[in-house]
Amino acid sequence: MTDDTDSCSGHSPHPEDIAAVKSTMCSKRTMEEIAETFKILGEPVRITILHALSIRELCVCDLAEILDMSHSAVSHQLRILRAARMVRFEKQGRKALYRLDDSHVETIIQTALAHLTNEGCGQEIK
Repeated sequence: MTDDTDSCSGHSPHPEDIAAVKSTMCSKRTMEEIAETFKILGEPVRITILHALSIRELCVCDLAEILDMSHSAVSHQLRILRAARMVRFEKQGRKALYRLDDSHVETIIQTALAHLTNEGCGQEIK
């Protein structure tokens, strides 16, 4: 038998704590939208695209070279990221330069890197 020291002994909920959390929690719909965001972020190629764009604006052909992927494959991933409002583009002549949609996206990437490595990319995960 294992020692379950991380759970309550018996069932004795704390009504004040429950009420405080329930009154502050986001709606079920918001939680579903957050889960959908994490599903989108769950694809390594998309995370790599976001990380690259956190460094500088890039066109599809630059991203294709960085990722060693076809232009159409990169464009497909960018469409998904655009639909999720994580990236946007600006036309410059015949070329479209992609960038992160806002600082929140960069914060997500940087926070994940810091969580995993404590230093960012300079210290690789072992």
